[in-house]
Amino acid sequence: MSKFFITTAIDYPNSRPHIGTAFEKIGADVQARYRRMQGYDVHFLMGNDENTVKVARRAAELGQETKAYCDDMARQFQEVWRALDISFDSFVQTSEERHHRCALAFMKKVHNNGFIYKGSYEGWYCDGCETYKTETEIKEAGGVCPIHKTPPVRRTEPCYFFKQSAFQDRLLEFYEKNSAFIQPESRRNEIIEYVRSGLKDVNITRRGEEWGIKVPFDPEFTIWVWFDALLTYFTGIGYATDEAEFNKWWPAEIHFIGKDITRFHCALWPAMLWAAGLEAPRMIFGHGFVYIKNEATGDVEKISKSLGNVVEPMEIVTKFSSDAFRYYFMRECPFPGDGEFSWQRFADLYNNDLANKLGNLLSRVVTLVTKNYDAVLPGTAGRQPGIIQPDLPAITRQVRSHVEACRYNQALETILMQVVYPANQYADRHEPWKLVKTDKDAAQKVLFALAESLRCASIALKPFLPRATEAIYRSFNFKQPWEKVRFDDVATFPGQAEDLRILAQLEGGKPKPLFPRIA
Repeated sequence: MSKFFITTAIDYPNSRPHIGTAFEKIGADVQARYRRMQGYDVHFLMGNDENTVKVARRAAELGQETKAYCDDMARQFQEVWRALDISFDSFVQTSEERHHRCALAFMKKVHNNGFIYKGSYEGWYCDGCETYKTETEIKEAGGVCPIHKTPPVRRTEPCYFFKQSAFQDRLLEFYEKNSAFIQPESRRNEIIEYVRSGLKDVNITRRGEEWGIKVPFDPEFTIWVWFDALLTYFTGIGYATDEAEFNKWWPAEIHFIGKDITRFHCALWPAMLWAAGLEAPRMIFGHGFVYIKNEATGDVEKISKSLGNVVEPMEIVTKFSSDAFRYYFMRECPFPGDGEFSWQRFADLYNNDLANKLGNLLSRVVTLVTKNYDAVLPGTAGRQPGIIQPDLPAITRQVRSHVEACRYNQALETILMQVVYPANQYADRHEPWKLVKTDKDAAQKVLFALAESLRCASIALKPFLPRATEAIYRSFNFKQPWEKVRFDDVATFPGQAEDLRILAQLEGGKPKPLFPRIA
């Protein structure tokens, strides 16, 4: 099997994850699950970025040891990701020993290769970003950090520099030869302009900080958080600890990141890798942001504690389900661009698509077959079902194209409009709940065709709705094991080895609602 290494951005654990953080993780998870369905050997890496001043400060505010605080937050983050069915293979904490070994080995390598030198630095420093800002960035933002909207402070310090400037021409040549490296296209144009304007060497150390990783050749300094955090992608695949494992997985196929940190990943990161004699990743995908729609004013707001509009993922998962959460953000928020969340829109989309269309279709078929055919459709073994969607091969190719380009909202639009909606229309047109009273053979053919549509929909939606689709598929005795279905099986009827049978657990003759309607 071909390997596929995926990572997400490494999160600051100074607060619990919100829906914007979860948006990225779900998008990465959809890709990981899809690639596994395509037969790839996938490694999906996540983690927390703990070696930061603000994390140490937050721990102190709570009266905790920094390491103990980080370990507890890592537990909380993973609890949220598991509740959202994020299928990560490794989770890295930058405070753990294996990451320290990774960072120290990499720092030594780049230093020995002649790309790190000592000097001094003076500039405008943003405490929130833990990085220096250029005069241009501050001026264009009106005298503040463009991200945190707070005034930067003037800071002077001795430091070690990384020779990022030495890689300017190589970066531009790399972008030219690898047009898919930065996605989407709008991010690519921005980075090319940034690099063309002139790259400077980067201050990669801080002095006088107790929390963090000490520079191996000068312990007076700690490694700058960004130079350290990017190496998390290495830690989980064995850099400096398991050479064979590292060589198996590197380079990464996709780094999923927020659009605000594209410069670090698209310019600094490849330069760091080349300085260590390593390959750049195949792709950096800078996704958009999620904003909150104020229901009272109609205004769209940035997620902010000060505005009191933070929505935690567990709030939605607990009230509804992980699949409902995943569906809304992948359907409503274009992954390459920005999206917004509102409780009203969530309820509307949930009721219309999930409860009324997908859940209700399953309930109708299972109930009718159970009640009128003793849970078995006789004579369906070896028989071809009626075709509701004649263009399934074309539909499957279209959905595959959208998923591989991370156009998840378009993939879901295609599945709903060309598979799920036509099946509901077919049911409404033939009315098997009426037909079964006058012509059971004809009604059986209708129900067999609808069951086949549910099989196709469950496979197509598997990367998006892992729990609900498994429940749909396992409601019937379909021939292929659920664990082994491939995405292309959407368009290929595998045949029924036995008559179609209902396996769903029933309550009062009906299946438990897959998506109970929101009143």
